[in-house]
Amino acid sequence: MKIKYLLLFFVLFALNIFPQNQKVLVAKIDGEIDLGLAPFVKRVVNTASSEKYDAVIFEINTFGGRVDAATQIKDAILESEVLTIAFINKRAISAGALIALSCKKITMASGSSIGATTVVDQTGAKVSEKYQSYMRSEMRATAEKNGRRKDIAEGMVDERVIVKGLVDSTQLITLTSNEALKYGIADSVVNSLTETAKAFGIENPKFVYVSSNWAEQFVRFLSNPIMSSLLIMVGLIGLYTEIKTPGWGLAGTAGLIALALFFGTSVILDLASMWEILLFLLGVILILVEVFFIPGFGIPGVLGITLMLGSIFFSLFNTDFIFDFSGLQMVIIQFAFTLFGVIILIALLLRYLPKSKRFGMFVLKAETSSESGYISNPDYHFLIDKKGITHTSLRPAGIIDIENKRYDVVTEGEFIETNKPVKVIKIEGVRIVVKEDL
Repeated sequence: MKIKYLLLFFVLFALNIFPQNQKVLVAKIDGEIDLGLAPFVKRVVNTASSEKYDAVIFEINTFGGRVDAATQIKDAILESEVLTIAFINKRAISAGALIALSCKKITMASGSSIGATTVVDQTGAKVSEKYQSYMRSEMRATAEKNGRRKDIAEGMVDERVIVKGLVDSTQLITLTSNEALKYGIADSVVNSLTETAKAFGIENPKFVYVSSNWAEQFVRFLSNPIMSSLLIMVGLIGLYTEIKTPGWGLAGTAGLIALALFFGTSVILDLASMWEILLFLLGVILILVEVFFIPGFGIPGVLGITLMLGSIFFSLFNTDFIFDFSGLQMVIIQFAFTLFGVIILIALLLRYLPKSKRFGMFVLKAETSSESGYISNPDYHFLIDKKGITHTSLRPAGIIDIENKRYDVVTEGEFIETNKPVKVIKIEGVRIVVKEDL
């Protein structure tokens, strides 16, 4: 028994003399804040919790980006069960300031800055008060959550907020590292990750660096407005080509893959819900019904196109954020240019593709004419200009009698009742096209 107590004493002594390293997860938030960054931050927070890390340090250097992306990242950090620390090594501007404030602790490198969170559009112009009010409340609530000054957080958004001794009513608040420390926004001014960890009692940090994986990078790549526009274009052109050609081929497969990538990315980034996907599928079904079961183009086709375009449009816009025209501006521009590109490409394909040499490689040029003895279908050309009586109503397809013989016919879209005189106007393959003989 004495030996056991002796061993226990040595173990405890060794732990005190040689303390164990504390695990700290380190993740960088740099460049533009976009929706593709949110899944990465969520994974970092979940990993820190599940693998029992002592702290997470977010190394921040950004001029900002999308507000809706920043709010998703902020929510994930606030829900963390592990100590979260923001280390601002250069700057946390605009959306970056909101992310920094969401961390329980903030350190700043000497010469770094934080602030200037007014919401602006792509041109740098200040957007509507609706957005500014939302951003003020986000900054105020986040600062309050972590025990920081709410007035300074609001002053980073709105120059009308006056902080005595700091700014007047004409200036937005942007703080240097020393100013942030003085006014309680930062907890410490440091110059390294090690100093950041030690500032909060982590004396022997073991840093584990984490970066975005290939899947997150792929989603971030696809979420770029240019790529999402290309996916939409490929999808719509592929479906159009497939509808205009018999069978199923490469164009339709490529179109479905492109749309699957577009909607899959939108679901991952919380842009699209199952409702948008269901609306798109319903639109496709209505168009297929129009093409294969209802000759001509009517209400099902128009409704199908409307549902498809509507689902794509709302998948580009985060409807959980603020629904305001100024926020929709870039989405409307992107959507309009995408549709314009689709129309131009379809027009070019129809004009030049059939004449190209490469297209000719896929077309059988040898003719199998009736003069050569090749007959694959009955030849109804002898019926042109002949007259008959409708045996059934034509809506627009039906049966007529010509010289006591019945034929399956179609009209060009109009409906003709039973026992009406009709006339054969043209033959299209095996289709006999008629019109009412008035």
